[in-house]
Amino acid sequence: MMDIGTLTLNPTIDIACEVEQVIPMRKMRTQNERYDPGGGGINVARVFVRLGGNARCYYLSGGATGIAFDGLLDLHQLVRSPIRIAGATRVSTAVHERNTGQEFRFVPGGPDVTEEEWNECLSRLEGSHHDFLVASGSLPRGVPSDFYARVAAIAAKNDVRFVLDTSGEALAAGIEGGGVHLAKPSLGEFRALIGHDLPDDTAIAEAATELVRTKKIDYLAITMAERGALLASREGVLRLPAITVETKSAVGAGDSFLAAMVHALASGKTPDMAFRFGLAAGAAAVLTPGTDLCRVKDVERLFERSLAGGLEAELL
Repeated sequence: MMDIGTLTLNPTIDIACEVEQVIPMRKMRTQNERYDPGGGGINVARVFVRLGGNARCYYLSGGATGIAFDGLLDLHQLVRSPIRIAGATRVSTAVHERNTGQEFRFVPGGPDVTEEEWNECLSRLEGSHHDFLVASGSLPRGVPSDFYARVAAIAAKNDVRFVLDTSGEALAAGIEGGGVHLAKPSLGEFRALIGHDLPDDTAIAEAATELVRTKKIDYLAITMAERGALLASREGVLRLPAITVETKSAVGAGDSFLAAMVHALASGKTPDMAFRFGLAAGAAAVLTPGTDLCRVKDVERLFERSLAGGLEAELL
């Protein structure tokens, strides 16, 4: 069976709820509360397992909230490998306002991590052997910006394909270090990485091609929300338009995209078909409220729709 490891340095307990209207200075009773384990790598693992694979979660965990987080992973039947830290695991909240359809998201920065703690994380990964290792999410305070580059080096030594989904300095340093099989920035994250505006698809494709050509990265998938997504490799650039669906929540759409694409690659699908499968999962995620992520039946239905309904790929 397909097996991945996921790395989440800044996990979070995701709370999702609904209110009729958000009113300042007023106590508001919530409905339809959910409590889920979250953070980039954790979300990838949840979706990967739903699709039929195995996932081991490597993550930093601390405080009373860390203990609660461990319990949530058990409820989702995820294999956990926590690295204990002194700081408390963060708690994030997404509030859906029913009368406007708007979503309000409150996300703490996370704990401070010591050098001893993040070095313990690297030591734990030294013994990891998976088909893929997916590092996803932000770096908490105290973790050096080149941390993911160090993880990529460990993955290369263990002959594991390394997948990266992060932003800012962590993304730049991770790609600069080489050894990245697949990176998945959003368009905003990619623009920040390149350092200038990219006004149209041609400019995005040219910048992506240059990055793949000059850096040690095999595939670059750029998610562009309602504009679809773009996949760059040494074979060229492919763009797919978005799959039109009713949006209920944007939480976890990028993580669902990445999990499905990695699942398809691990299943032996071509990169082009894996890219299309990822797009379907990203669209499926926005159909679900709060922090529920994508559902398999929606992913399969939207994937089939993309094949049968004329969702044409465009070579750039």
